[in-house]
Amino acid sequence: MSRKLSMKLAINEALDQEMTRDSQMILMGQDTAGGIGTDGESDCWGGVLGVTKGLYSKHGNRVIDVPPTELAYIGAAVGASTFGIRTVAEVPFIDFMGVCLDQLINQAGKLKYMFGGKAEVPVVIRTMVGAGINGAAQHSQMLTPMFTHFPGLKVICASNAYDAKGLLIQAIRDNDPVIFCEHKNLYEMETDVPENDYTIPLGKANIVREGSDLSIVTYGQMVHRSLEAAEQLEKEGFSVEVVDLRTLSPLDIDTVLSSVNKTGRLLAVDEAYPRCNIATDIIAQVTEKTFGILKSAPQMISAPHTPVPFSPELEKLYIPSVSKIYETAKKSIEWNK
Repeated sequence: MSRKLSMKLAINEALDQEMTRDSQMILMGQDTAGGIGTDGESDCWGGVLGVTKGLYSKHGNRVIDVPPTELAYIGAAVGASTFGIRTVAEVPFIDFMGVCLDQLINQAGKLKYMFGGKAEVPVVIRTMVGAGINGAAQHSQMLTPMFTHFPGLKVICASNAYDAKGLLIQAIRDNDPVIFCEHKNLYEMETDVPENDYTIPLGKANIVREGSDLSIVTYGQMVHRSLEAAEQLEKEGFSVEVVDLRTLSPLDIDTVLSSVNKTGRLLAVDEAYPRCNIATDIIAQVTEKTFGILKSAPQMISAPHTPVPFSPELEKLYIPSVSKIYETAKKSIEWNK
């Protein structure tokens, strides 16, 4: 049975259901249990934006408050997972993942390789990404591409509540370390979400809109802006396909190639910085493997190569817009049509 649920509540429900299913699973985070027993608070704070609110009341001491020392508690989470304890730890903003980078790229991501495949590291690192809430340069980055560079780490960025729940449950049950990226601008967006637990395979993209003139390949918040641009283009007689990557590592390049083989055109949209982002990776692979069928040069839209501005008006200009996606897509279709 489905009902409308926000992405924030869908993530909360996924954690609740998995902690109920697995009595050893633990959850770590800053203020995940903060507020319990204090004046004016009848429940835990639930992290910076309240995503895990209520879980302490249900699962007690398996919901662990940690100080803002990412190096220490992410190391503890990785260590616990190597002993078979499925662990979810939250780094509130991806901007601060650098503090615990060694624990992730030199420990979590490499242990399976260094121990002949015998080591399992079932840890999930939840973290917020993206601009749009005036969080300024240190709380607004889209650093998702950075973690796809490291072998051994899986990277997810869902675009809706349904996908977020299914992908998070699958990530928790996976035996490899997963970086689970949550776009803060999508937390309140609602979609139909089943009440029961379900999984979505990692490494499988989703064609959210079919088309024949152009393939837009993207993820996260940019899925919604791309769909809006595609709807505008449809009114002008253009057919645009939109591919939601969902998992960034492993990358479902086969679905991307199949789409581009059908349309002959590619627009890759990424909110991340332009150098070495997901869009450049997609374009490189598509150009290498489908060059002969391309009807126009692949195009990329990204944020500029600059820190995210604090000014609300400048931040609006910084984030790739629907109008920019529309204009770039239209030019790509009309070129050599």
